[in-house]
Amino acid sequence: MSNFLRALAVFMLLPAFAFAQFSLSGTVLDAENQPLSGASVQLSNQKGQLADASGNFNFTNLEAGNYTVRVTYLGFEPITETVALFTDKTLSFSLQKSTIRTGEVVITATRANDKTGTTFTNVSKEEIEERNFGQDIPYLLEQTPSVVVNSDAGAGVGYTGIRIRGSDITLINVTVNGVPINDPESHGAFFVNMPDLASSVQDMQVQRGVGTSTNGAAAFGASLNIRTLGLNRDAYVEATNGYGSFNTWRHTVSFGTGLINDKFTIDARLSKISSDGYVDRATSDLKSYYLATGYHGKTGSLKFVTFSGREKTYQAWNGIPQDSLKTNRTFNSLAYENETDNYQQDHYQLHYSKNFGSRFDLGGAFHFTRGRGYYEQYKENRKLANYGIEPLVLGDTTIARTDLIQQKWLDNYFYGATFAANYFAPSERLTATLGGGWNKYLGDHFGEVIWAQYASNSNIRHRYYFNDAVKTDFNIFARANFQATDKLGFFGDLQYRTIGYEIEGIDDNGVDVTMNEVNYNFFNPKAGLTYALNQNQVFYGSFAVGNREPVRSDFTDQTMTGETAQRNALPEKMLNWEAGYRLRGQNAMLFGTKTRYTLDANLFYMDYQNQLVLTGQLNDVGSPLRTNIKDSYRAGVELAGMLNLNERVELSSTLTLSRNKIQNYTETVYVYNEDYVPEAIIENNYSETNISFSPEVISAHKLEVQPLKGFKVAALYKTVSKQFLDNTSSEDRMINGYGVMDLRLRYTLKPTFMRELEFALLVNNVLNRKYEANGYTFSEMYSGDATRYDYNYYYPQATRNFMVSVGLKF
Repeated sequence: MSNFLRALAVFMLLPAFAFAQFSLSGTVLDAENQPLSGASVQLSNQKGQLADASGNFNFTNLEAGNYTVRVTYLGFEPITETVALFTDKTLSFSLQKSTIRTGEVVITATRANDKTGTTFTNVSKEEIEERNFGQDIPYLLEQTPSVVVNSDAGAGVGYTGIRIRGSDITLINVTVNGVPINDPESHGAFFVNMPDLASSVQDMQVQRGVGTSTNGAAAFGASLNIRTLGLNRDAYVEATNGYGSFNTWRHTVSFGTGLINDKFTIDARLSKISSDGYVDRATSDLKSYYLATGYHGKTGSLKFVTFSGREKTYQAWNGIPQDSLKTNRTFNSLAYENETDNYQQDHYQLHYSKNFGSRFDLGGAFHFTRGRGYYEQYKENRKLANYGIEPLVLGDTTIARTDLIQQKWLDNYFYGATFAANYFAPSERLTATLGGGWNKYLGDHFGEVIWAQYASNSNIRHRYYFNDAVKTDFNIFARANFQATDKLGFFGDLQYRTIGYEIEGIDDNGVDVTMNEVNYNFFNPKAGLTYALNQNQVFYGSFAVGNREPVRSDFTDQTMTGETAQRNALPEKMLNWEAGYRLRGQNAMLFGTKTRYTLDANLFYMDYQNQLVLTGQLNDVGSPLRTNIKDSYRAGVELAGMLNLNERVELSSTLTLSRNKIQNYTETVYVYNEDYVPEAIIENNYSETNISFSPEVISAHKLEVQPLKGFKVAALYKTVSKQFLDNTSSEDRMINGYGVMDLRLRYTLKPTFMRELEFALLVNNVLNRKYEANGYTFSEMYSGDATRYDYNYYYPQATRNFMVSVGLKF
């Protein structure tokens, strides 16, 4: 009876609701609770309004029902909210600053979100600023899941490396504003050529696995999507100066005009970083600039971005022999005073975006990168004939060898265009993207002798080898997200990529590396789904295919050319499964304290086909060769969580547990005679073995407290389990596991005469651990001796060291 009465009451009240008139009002603020005058407020089926000077809006005479409210403001992320209106309501919107539309379309097209069902981590501008003490970008990502970093010089300045899920930088796609950064030939991304870029970065996204379709080199283990500074509406001037161990200096100054006449912006930065390095003579002298100018219209924008880096680093890439680790951890075998690497790389990007109403936007970019530089080496007792120099005849003596100084040069151009178009269906259940890019690389490789003890018929800067390369890369992709129900969503992503690559000339060994154009055509499909239990909890799963062409050395180090070389370097393929769970909590109460929390759990399986790995094989001049192996895989679980108590205490942790295996692996070991000529080969077969440089356990933990307003103290702890230097799982050729703790202090003041004054201290390796994070090995045997000789080299990381900085913001 009671249910009948309730139903009758509702039925009788329906006409009253149907004819009732209600109002919907509210306020639009920024993150600092300042009103956003002029913000656009669009109500479904109603004429939109602009917020007044106090950020207020008010819709009246509205019928009962459900409405969609969309709030937008230039330079801020839009907010969409569904409102059930059966009485007068007042809302409050807090908009977060975003990048301007310039380049945003292309960036959004290559980034993952909660609807794409893949595995990713976002790193905000605030997080970057907290971590940035002038170290390279890999060190700013060290707290993200499955990341291991290393430094040739030992202290994070100069040449640094990063591995994600055991995949090195040649397997990680890197873009800046959607523009490819990886070198087209080696596939590497050299952050030393972009020093202090982090000071001009808005945010970064790390996708693990194949991820979404992107521009440039294949993402074969991860991708790193970097977005430079967004719109700063207010003028600013900032300066940061720092000093630390190993005579490390950092100087950064930047400024921005803010919006001029509500249309124009200019942002600029100059940086200089130098260090003596932990390893002997591993010095770094790094200089860079960043400049961006933009025009921002009501529906479109145009932005020009340029940044450049020039580096001079003393070479520390030989590593340290294993027997020196206990006696002289900072040993550097290179002693010539100018054994340096010198390189400059200039980037130019022109971005345009256009908004065609609320359903369609289009963006594109032209880019140009100019790189040139060399590394210089002192060589003893070299054959003149190997340098194209005639032997020197002095009376009855013929001099066929000499000491000399050589420079190996790289002079290249990289240019192209990227584009993306987004469509948003009226139902807001469907979004679709069409994007892609075309790029071309022209690279000259050559060597010069700038001095020789016996120069014979050569001249200064005698050129002893030269080869050039041309590579084109085109990709197009289409992606769609469809929200089938309020809880269940699907996505699909189809990419077609084509590559053409050719080389002509001889290499530094005098070998003809000429190769007619090699062409690859790849199809990379991706699909997945998401299921939202509620607004805070989401399950997801995805499947993706990645294909990758061989790198330059896979061709040039082969002893054969033309069609035969092509058959000896097969492309690699990976099938990637991801499944996970995300939990987000905001403004919850725990122990009577306002709490934020997150939890991410992810399972992954990366199945490789024809993965290229080192097996010990050498070509006829002794260079190591990579060989395709049929079957290998990576599988594991990644966990990440964060708990923040009232912005006073924050605890975060990540943990990765993985298996990284090769099936049916064959190792090659050469046996040399007394003239050091190989006379036999020994092959060792393994039914299953570990992939090199792939730790089974990686974790990162942070405990940060704020005892006083503006004063934060953070303890960071990183652990990495043992890694093998080759693919044999031998503990004779291994990097020991390690755990390292850092301490970070920041104290921020806001005096009346400036916007912000900050004092910061970073103490790395507080517990003074002696550890190594990278290395390499090779093995030999000799005639008449059954002993195997392993030659292990390591890159020791710095013991306890510090960096202090002072930051001023006006």
